[in-house]
Amino acid sequence: MRLNELLGTRLPIIQGGMANIATGQFAAAVSNAGALGIIGAGGMDAEAVRAHIRRCRELTDKPFGVNIMLMNPAAPEIARVVVEEGVKVVTTGAGVPSQFIPAWKQAGIKVFPVVAAATLVRRLAPLGVDGFIAEGTESGGHVGELTTMALVPQVCAQTDLPVIAAGGIASGRQLAAAYALGACGAQVGTCLLVSEECPIHDNYKQALLNAKDSDTVVTGRSVNAPVRILKNQMSRAYLSRERAGADRMELEQFTLGSLRKAVFDGDVKNGSLMAGQVAGMLHEIRPLRTILEQLCAECDQVLKELAAEVRG
Repeated sequence: MRLNELLGTRLPIIQGGMANIATGQFAAAVSNAGALGIIGAGGMDAEAVRAHIRRCRELTDKPFGVNIMLMNPAAPEIARVVVEEGVKVVTTGAGVPSQFIPAWKQAGIKVFPVVAAATLVRRLAPLGVDGFIAEGTESGGHVGELTTMALVPQVCAQTDLPVIAAGGIASGRQLAAAYALGACGAQVGTCLLVSEECPIHDNYKQALLNAKDSDTVVTGRSVNAPVRILKNQMSRAYLSRERAGADRMELEQFTLGSLRKAVFDGDVKNGSLMAGQVAGMLHEIRPLRTILEQLCAECDQVLKELAAEVRG
């Protein structure tokens, strides 16, 4: 079953739950363009999430969901809000959602944890989740160590539940590869940052358009807090402190507010410009609908060409 059939969307694509970026308005725009829009609850309190859910519902009659970062102190309250507000899909990260799943399932919510290692599948599958988002280290923001190419088939081997590929997907060829690895669809984020509707600062978008294939770096590996961002003055200073032995608390203080600097202020020197390795593939600002439909149309064409080669 393709992801769109599972979710009731037109396209087999989920939008990543990008903190400070994935607002109710942006999620609605993604849903209206045919994919599943996701409100990123990272950094929000429960009432802010409620407001974004209601705003999203005002702007779309299509399915949408909420991403909950379980390390957020407000996660228990947000978990209740998604039930109270009738949200249909929840994606989770940074933890195990076992305590929340019974209430979510009773409310008819589909639950898709993000996993960065296949070993997590055995722990999560018995909880009653509906599938997994297997996110490779190519992705932007918080990352694991395994690449999408290695991770997705290993997750698929651990479960009969649907698997959604994430990390390093910005073209039809990459989406086709995700299907070949066993996925039923994809989650994308970086390629949507350069959409007309994305609320990030124009300076952030321009930095993405200027990026080359090797212009991202992972910070925080030494303190078990790896985050992929674009290289800039802040990332170089961070890595220098990391090499000098700074602990996690010092590094967190150093980057406090850096994502907001990038997203809202357009500070491309001191801000945290979260982006995946596909940043080097982004060359123009386009409407969400164009980005998503071209991604899927190119994928269909690639699959047809491959099938013809096999037959020939």
